[in-house]
Amino acid sequence: RLRQGIDMEQITPKLLNWASQIEQNTLDQALRTSRLPFIAGHVALMPDAHLGFGATVGSVIPVRGAIIPAAVGVDLGCGMCAVETDVRAEQLPDSLQVFLPQVERTIPSGMGNGHATISAKASECLEQLGLPQGLSTHQESMLARQLGTLGSGNHFFEICLDERNMVWVVLHSGSRGIGNQLAERHIKIAKGLMKRWFIALEDPELAYLVQGTAEFDAYIRDMLWAQSYARANRDIMMDAACYQLFRWLGFGSEISRVNCHHNYAEIERHGGDDIWVMRKGAIRAREGDLGVIPGSMGASSYIVRGLGNRASYHSAAHGAGRLMSRSEAVKRFTGADLSAVMQGKVWLEKAADALVDEAPMAYKDIDRVMEDQKDLVEITHCLHQILNYKGIDKARHRKPPLLLGVD
Repeated sequence: RLRQGIDMEQITPKLLNWASQIEQNTLDQALRTSRLPFIAGHVALMPDAHLGFGATVGSVIPVRGAIIPAAVGVDLGCGMCAVETDVRAEQLPDSLQVFLPQVERTIPSGMGNGHATISAKASECLEQLGLPQGLSTHQESMLARQLGTLGSGNHFFEICLDERNMVWVVLHSGSRGIGNQLAERHIKIAKGLMKRWFIALEDPELAYLVQGTAEFDAYIRDMLWAQSYARANRDIMMDAACYQLFRWLGFGSEISRVNCHHNYAEIERHGGDDIWVMRKGAIRAREGDLGVIPGSMGASSYIVRGLGNRASYHSAAHGAGRLMSRSEAVKRFTGADLSAVMQGKVWLEKAADALVDEAPMAYKDIDRVMEDQKDLVEITHCLHQILNYKGIDKARHRKPPLLLGVD
């Protein structure tokens, strides 16, 4: 474990780990990444680190001269948005159950689902963003209709109360289907280049793109576009949700907003050099940076302020982090188990069986994660959910694919 104050110039680690609860296969995976020749320092593992596709979820990877699409993630720009309101808990109705269907109508969710028509706000946003190159007509239509929608899996919308009993609106989402398709396209291109150049990797999923090539430039363009799309997606959903909440209550307004990525890459200055920093399941936590770190369903979430820890590349955890795979969670738990731990909250209990892979027991203890990163962030607010709306594939009412996780 590395704590603030240790002189980084006196050590040359390949891997620094903040997680007190971590599997050996996760460490092994991160070490494979750390051995790539273009890693510009050490790989930093956040307290929520767990096994991912190619690169570890909950890892911060500095690189020079190359970039690894799988180490940025397949949900490009995925992140959190939280709004502090001026509404107090005692001003809320006795139950939010009647508001839940309104949330479902306002924010479509589920794999492949979107709005029936393209909203004026989405059209305006896409006019500013433009479109990536090489999209099909279907992709262009889908990304327009999915702007302002939730997705599935671990994406969610919540109404929460903080330690002062003030109401917050919180959501987790990314770049929807188009971000995933762009990421998969470039991962495939990178793998093809590895074969063409006869480069053997410890893990083929770590295929990379070399700076100065057309393939590298194309990925950066698409990645940055997807990050902007994801941020806009969260803002559009949050605007709509807050409008509906305040209209339903008959009062209320927004005080502050935090919108932060946790699957992204950008150029940053570390150790006197400008390098690409890939955060796969990690938020930026420079001194003073505000971030949102959610727990699992039923658990606390946190609004935090970064402490600017150099050893973590000014980063922190993005959430609780999975303790077990989705398939393992489905084997171990039932809808009844999930209903028991969500008792007293407003949520999609009718879809309990379809949400078992998101049961809190399948995730790490968020409070332990926060304890592990006391040198990375300070807590400004602790949020407790009173309403949870989870993205599911409602069109077929089935579980999302039994994958380890997309973040």
